[in-house]
Amino acid sequence: MPVLCFERSQKRPKGGVHMKKYEIMYIVNASLDDAAFKTVSDRLHATITENGGSIDKVDDWGVKEFAYEIDHMKKGHYVVINVTANNAGVFEFQRLSRISNNVIRIMVVKTESEK
Repeated sequence: MPVLCFERSQKRPKGGVHMKKYEIMYIVNASLDDAAFKTVSDRLHATITENGGSIDKVDDWGVKEFAYEIDHMKKGHYVVINVTANNAGVFEFQRLSRISNNVIRIMVVKTESEK
């Protein structure tokens, strides 16, 4: 008679939404004025908090020159944020970044490994 093993199922997380830590860098069009830049960044940051996540740190690097032209632009406003978020928040952040004409590039990196 086979023996049932429940050890594997006991290691799975029970309910709730699993939050992970991410570092997100995005580059905004440098030709925007301060008010427009703040509007773009606030809208992007709101997608994380509206989906149950939190923004742990915002690091504004300012306007930097590119190594090569991107979409006929030579400069961009760099922002790096550290967030704790679920997948839905990160996917929505990426979706809004892709459809925005003011966001030039985006990179999302998971900073903590799953245990």
